[in-house]
Amino acid sequence: MLIHGRGIAKGQGTGPLLVSPEPISFLSGVDPATGIIVEKGHPLQGECITGKVLAFPYGKGSTVGSYVLYALSQNGHAPAAIINNEAEPIIATGAIIGRIPMIDRIDVPLTCLQNGVHVRVNGESGEMWYNGKLV
Repeated sequence: MLIHGRGIAKGQGTGPLLVSPEPISFLSGVDPATGIIVEKGHPLQGECITGKVLAFPYGKGSTVGSYVLYALSQNGHAPAAIINNEAEPIIATGAIIGRIPMIDRIDVPLTCLQNGVHVRVNGESGEMWYNGKLV
């Protein structure tokens, strides 16, 4: 199934989906050395984002979050791609400087996407190939 959105950061990424119903703060919410979500009480606490297509509504927190995304990329622990409901400057900047493909405004709600489904994201065209059923 082809899902359309808006391209934010160029490149293509493939991997299993990891969907969060809540925003993510990369500053102190994700360990840049391991790619593990460490934010206490977050629905994805303890999950590793390395190589996953990370889908979440939007980013939250400090502008240093952009640098954390860059550090994740440099450390080999970045997500394969990012999908947001609405890209905001912190996450978009981090995706661009970290060379992490990113799209937003997809034409299905993030809550319809299933964890673990293998997808391919094209950050230039804004398209996502989804190989599963929508929930």
